[in-house]
Amino acid sequence: MPVKLICYHLMLEELKNIIKGEVSSDEKELSVYSHDASIFEVRPKAVVHPKDTDDIKNLVKWVADNKASNKELSLTARSGGTDMTGGALNDSIILDFTAYYNTILEIQRAPSGDSGEEGFATVEPGVFYRDFEKGTLKKNLLLPSYPASRETCTMGGMVANNSGGEKSLRYGKTENYVQELSIVLGDGEEYLLKALTPEELEQKKSQNNFEGEIYRQMHDLLESNYELIQKARPNVSKNSAGYALWDIWWSDHSKFDLTKLFIGSQGTLGLITKIKFRLIKPKKYSRLLIIFLQDLKSLGEVVNLVNKSEPESFESYDDHTFKLAIKILPDLIKKMGIGTMFKFIPDVWAILTNGIPKMVMLVEFTDDEERELADKIKKCQKEVSDKFGIKTRITKDGADAQKYWIIRRESFNLLRKHVKGKKTAPFIDDIVVRPLYLPEFLPKLNTILEQYKNYMVYTIAGHPGDGNFHIIPLMNLSDEKSRKIIPELSDKVYNLVLEYHGSITAEHNDGLIRTPYLEKMYGPEVYKLFEKTKQIFDPKNIFNPRKKVGGNMNYAMEHVKVN
Repeated sequence: MPVKLICYHLMLEELKNIIKGEVSSDEKELSVYSHDASIFEVRPKAVVHPKDTDDIKNLVKWVADNKASNKELSLTARSGGTDMTGGALNDSIILDFTAYYNTILEIQRAPSGDSGEEGFATVEPGVFYRDFEKGTLKKNLLLPSYPASRETCTMGGMVANNSGGEKSLRYGKTENYVQELSIVLGDGEEYLLKALTPEELEQKKSQNNFEGEIYRQMHDLLESNYELIQKARPNVSKNSAGYALWDIWWSDHSKFDLTKLFIGSQGTLGLITKIKFRLIKPKKYSRLLIIFLQDLKSLGEVVNLVNKSEPESFESYDDHTFKLAIKILPDLIKKMGIGTMFKFIPDVWAILTNGIPKMVMLVEFTDDEERELADKIKKCQKEVSDKFGIKTRITKDGADAQKYWIIRRESFNLLRKHVKGKKTAPFIDDIVVRPLYLPEFLPKLNTILEQYKNYMVYTIAGHPGDGNFHIIPLMNLSDEKSRKIIPELSDKVYNLVLEYHGSITAEHNDGLIRTPYLEKMYGPEVYKLFEKTKQIFDPKNIFNPRKKVGGNMNYAMEHVKVN
């Protein structure tokens, strides 16, 4: 038996002796954990299902103690496996939190008369959002930052990626709702992170332990580089690229909050064991305004006008997506139901008669008063129609709205079924620029994408209210020429994004695919601060390596799944 195999066999036996949960090196299980929703395949050596916090603490201490003799040792947290960047992949040890860390600990309405919050919930990271939402809605509460993968993602994954979705325009991303985090840090101990007053910060800094050292070093890093850090903040409504150093220290220095750093850090700084969320009360009524944009010349002005009406969500899909919807009507009928589909046919006929729009925009308005909602949406419709002469319509009810939501949410999944020999290839899937730049930006983006139409089929959908678009090609990744366009096309798209002062990722995060571009986005000085932050929290580099810092495009391309 080769020396490395003997070492890993011994490693597994040691792990089984120090934790109460399961340790597996079963080939089928390792194969499952070799993939997430990205283009990558990275095979781990072991999968661990920790049973409790003691398991996690013991595991972290064991990896830290053995890191010197085995530099490849590391830990990567994983739950739903819906990440599109390779963020949940690792060639060492995977920690799956869904088996045991899946308890909703509490969901509470705020006390009557408390205007500060409407409710809160405390959960473990392996809870699936779908189960969490069922519990919150029973109390008429909602965490509105859910992503498109709401049926399969987990609460820990939402925090790790700083998830956002269709309601982020009004309510913001997950970063707005995390109040407290329980974290196991690099010393193998569990700590509570929350917003601290200046007095509480000084108390933390005075501690003679690992936590105290973290607070001392992070305070010094932020204070010494305050102007540089604040200047580095991307000028867009949402961003998941890099570490959010600019959000830790409130502008008036009244609060110091390391939860802001951990949200979106992809498990690179420590392991989340418990989360406390702030919740909102959802509005009673909802209506959808559909805008059929025949060209993109007025896009920026339309977006700015609609945003002034404060919609709850503002989604879109492009002409590629609409043509696809027409092409695959049988599958859409299965999703919609025959009754809903018949209601859709007149819209299809009207669109085909007047020409397929370049973009279909879905603007959702909500309110607790039905009459006020009707007035609000009619006013927005009139303003758009009067100023731009654009074809619009207001949905009659939930079923009427559902047909548009299905196309927006399901088109790509349906596309994947109908394109032979090609697979999902998310690698430029989450760009964002300010909406005012969209009329210039989108035509240039399409020009770039069209250069590669021989290698891929793609759709563009997204959140125009934020200037955030998702480009997800389908490609034959077994073809070497097709794989070679990934870095080439990424370079061109990200150069364009940065030309317009945007971010390379608004919601989906960095992972293996975008970490190599962070220095280009932020510059070497800020990137060095990212490296320093990682070193402060994780001096032995045991938490999810090659994400956020230390990424390498050659490593990423070597691990593209070709089959």
